[in-house]
Amino acid sequence: MKTLRTAGIGLTAVAALALTACSGNDQASSGSGSSSSAPMSSSMSAPMSSSASSGDGMTTNADVFGPACSKLPQGNAPGSLDSMGPQPVASAASTNPLLTKLVAAVKATNLVDTLNSQQAITVFAPADSAFAALGDAKFNELAKNPTQLAPILQYHVLGKRYDAKGLASAGDVTSLNTAGGPLKIEGSGDNMTVNGAKILCGNIPTKNATVFVIDKVLTPGTNK
Repeated sequence: MKTLRTAGIGLTAVAALALTACSGNDQASSGSGSSSSAPMSSSMSAPMSSSASSGDGMTTNADVFGPACSKLPQGNAPGSLDSMGPQPVASAASTNPLLTKLVAAVKATNLVDTLNSQQAITVFAPADSAFAALGDAKFNELAKNPTQLAPILQYHVLGKRYDAKGLASAGDVTSLNTAGGPLKIEGSGDNMTVNGAKILCGNIPTKNATVFVIDKVLTPGTNK
């Protein structure tokens, strides 16, 4: 992954997602998440936390929540929860109608295979509306400058798999872009925010990640 080597950060995964109809029992783990155990490329060797936790951050379709979940395709259609669940995160995101801009950004930085190869990560996935708020000119500028875009994407990925309860318990979490500073988790459930960004659809399960679709692009170094 050329841009990740340039960024020099231990990227174990980033972006991609799935959403789902909101309902049901909270079967998600309440722990802070498990460390990613997939071997890292030699160019992404920053150590990830290996501390034990009380849960693995795994979720099911029944744990998904948020106002945008109902906008996902239903049944086994591409982009539905049932369709995305068995797929690794980048592949799952590529079929999600809410994440076309994020998918384009991941492809621009050649991160698809890197994200798909990880085993236990958390992704804060800006919806298309979040990228639209940046403006087309800014988005196109970033897409043409992978070395600038990669650290931004890394700031949206955690090296552990968290569910919503685990995030709320942690309070502050560290992204793969450690230089960007911690991300601040506030509130819980439908009122949860990440650096002030609202959760549009959270606890989305994919094969190797738990995904939270958010309403803005997070800026490293601002904690807001």
